[in-house]
Amino acid sequence: MHKPVLLDEVVQIAREISPRWILDGTFGRGGHTRALLDACPGARVVAFDQDVEAVRHAEQAFASEILSGRLSPHHINFHDIAKFKGPEEGFDVILLDLGVSSPQLDQAERGFSFYHDGPLDMRMNRTQDLTAADIVNSWSEVELNGLFSAAGEIRRPQRVVRAIAHDRREAPFTSTRQLAGLIERVEGWRKKGFHPATQYFLALRMAVNNELAGLEACVQDFIRALSPTGRLLIITFHSLEDRIIKYAFKESSQWGYPLFKKVITPSRDEERENPRARSAKLRIFQRGSSDDARTVKRYSPVS
Repeated sequence: MHKPVLLDEVVQIAREISPRWILDGTFGRGGHTRALLDACPGARVVAFDQDVEAVRHAEQAFASEILSGRLSPHHINFHDIAKFKGPEEGFDVILLDLGVSSPQLDQAERGFSFYHDGPLDMRMNRTQDLTAADIVNSWSEVELNGLFSAAGEIRRPQRVVRAIAHDRREAPFTSTRQLAGLIERVEGWRKKGFHPATQYFLALRMAVNNELAGLEACVQDFIRALSPTGRLLIITFHSLEDRIIKYAFKESSQWGYPLFKKVITPSRDEERENPRARSAKLRIFQRGSSDDARTVKRYSPVS
């Protein structure tokens, strides 16, 4: 099983409070859930994932845990947490690991990768209608420039957008390599270093899955779903995601406080082992009275 990002840190922070109820809002292939079940023998885990393939994987790979009642998987987008009836006492630990799971990235047919040719899809929930191809082929140049500038944080996307508008008049974009090849051609990539399609694909994925708006709308719902002393752990991979979380924690002082002033980032060893972890940031919200706040400046791993 692929080792999830910041696994040791997540387990340590969760285990400290001996949780009874844990919510893994982004189950993926269950790496975090497996470690939390092992580290917290008294805990039960509720798992969400909007990808039905992830839920099917849970039903097969965690069959004994489901049978024993320790794991309950659900085909739900974590944005919809307010509609879910959790334990009356609330969740002691809630974890969100934002972004694309490694299996999704590695499966060309899901359309997330610019290295492997596949349909220009990018839907995390394959039952929804909107795809990346719909955006690339139907959005105006103004809309595409706005998307790539804002969500992709690309300074000058105009040349790529003009090329997209030109080429789609001849034939619609249908594959990942078709779009990635155009970006490589316009940006002049020489097959080494940072791939120029990275931020374009990121922006499209965020738009297809309504990631930023959905996240912003549900953070306080997760805080309200915590037990009176619960912890909300959120791993982000994008500066806009992290900004949303930082602001939401600040605006939620009536319910608690950030456990650490500084974000937790992967160790150098983890970054070497897993290059995808390099941009990860972990923030933790501690539910409780602000009068009892014990915000620590920096996380210290237990050796």
